[in-house]
Amino acid sequence: MYITIIAILLSLVGICFFYIWKYLKIAKQLERQRVDIETEELRMFDFLHSLGETLTQEGGTNPLTLYRTIVRGSAMVVEAHGAALYLIDKTNDNLVSQYQSEACPILIPVPEHIAQQAKTTPNTINSYKRLTSIGRKWGPFGEAFASKKIIKINNLAKNPHYEKADQKTHDCVSAIIAPLIYGGKELGILAVANNSDSEKFSQNDYEVFQSIAEQSSFALGNSIIHREAVEKKNLENELNTASEVQRILLPSTSPNLEGYSINGLNVPAKIVSGDYYDYFKIDDKRLGVIIADVSGKGVPASLITAMCRSVVRANADKTLCPADVLRKVNYQLFPDIREDMFISLAYVVLEANSGRIQIARAGHDAPLHYSFNENKIEAINAPGIAIGIDSGAVFDKSIRSIDLEMSQGDILLLYTDGVNEASDVRGEEFGTERLYETLTHTSSLGSKEVVKGIQEKVTKFAGNVPQNDDITLIAIEKN
Repeated sequence: MYITIIAILLSLVGICFFYIWKYLKIAKQLERQRVDIETEELRMFDFLHSLGETLTQEGGTNPLTLYRTIVRGSAMVVEAHGAALYLIDKTNDNLVSQYQSEACPILIPVPEHIAQQAKTTPNTINSYKRLTSIGRKWGPFGEAFASKKIIKINNLAKNPHYEKADQKTHDCVSAIIAPLIYGGKELGILAVANNSDSEKFSQNDYEVFQSIAEQSSFALGNSIIHREAVEKKNLENELNTASEVQRILLPSTSPNLEGYSINGLNVPAKIVSGDYYDYFKIDDKRLGVIIADVSGKGVPASLITAMCRSVVRANADKTLCPADVLRKVNYQLFPDIREDMFISLAYVVLEANSGRIQIARAGHDAPLHYSFNENKIEAINAPGIAIGIDSGAVFDKSIRSIDLEMSQGDILLLYTDGVNEASDVRGEEFGTERLYETLTHTSSLGSKEVVKGIQEKVTKFAGNVPQNDDITLIAIEKN
């Protein structure tokens, strides 16, 4: 009986020891899991901290630092062999490698000839993975974009998209591929990869990487917005500088020529103008007056105006015939003007104490001559096509200088189409009829008031409608 009791007690003790051992084992496992979770949380915290610091300090101005932080942090958090970041290029068609950790297995298909080359040149694969772009719709990358979900691949070599690739290079490589999307816009692909069959990614790795991809998308999206804002500000500063330079090139004061009173005005539609006007001395008795309008707006047009100003001045010296000057100008500028651009221009030569004026017109709006004695306006339709349309033969034949006699009180008005084509809220244009009327009513007040009066009338007519084209005016009054 005692033996039976002892046996039972021993059995109970053994059972107790078994459960104690099992409890301790479970407790040890739980402790290990707790440590693993805490370690993973610390890695994630370090990643988020680094991401925030990089974005604040350098992410906007130095994107490579941000790319490196994302790639290295991704690999660190999920303890992957490596990670890679691909971003969509400006064509919106290709994914370009921006940063890949050194040990990251290559994620795009490697042709067999590249794999063969790698046997003799060890760095071939690394160069190929860093320098090769791939279509944004290709294989797993395209699938990730299409589904807007993370994709997990246990063995790249067995994936159908790698059938024609070198199998040894991709064998046993596992990867998690995430689409990076911010504000509905696809930015690129982030992936982590392992090159060992024994280290496949777990479901926990998959879930953790999803959070990494979301935070990386946010960081990249904000970085892009910041860089675009900086670029926009820099561009505005450059345009303002260009505007100042262009303003310096315009006449700062009215010219002095006996027998005439001359006033001009330029009002750009944008920061820089595609119109320009100029006065320059030809010889001791003569003054050149020019007005020009380059097709298009903005920086390209402003550059052409600067070129045109220099070429006109260089060819006008001691040359009295306006048509001859414009022939030379067209010959020199034609090779440098794009096919979709041209310059309309009117050039007037004035002689001191004389009412005789010579005018040449290269496709520009006809100057308006207001006759004080007859109280009427006549358009001076000198023949000629715009500069930059023809290399020389047609242009040279078409353009011709004509003479005009001006009497005391007469006004010659030069203008660009930003005046007559200014529109109101209904889409109606200011037109030549209103221009004629304003010129007639202001002619007795002198050249300065003519320019001021037309500008005010156009502004009042347009109302709140934004100015669509540059406005340039020159009024020449015979004293």
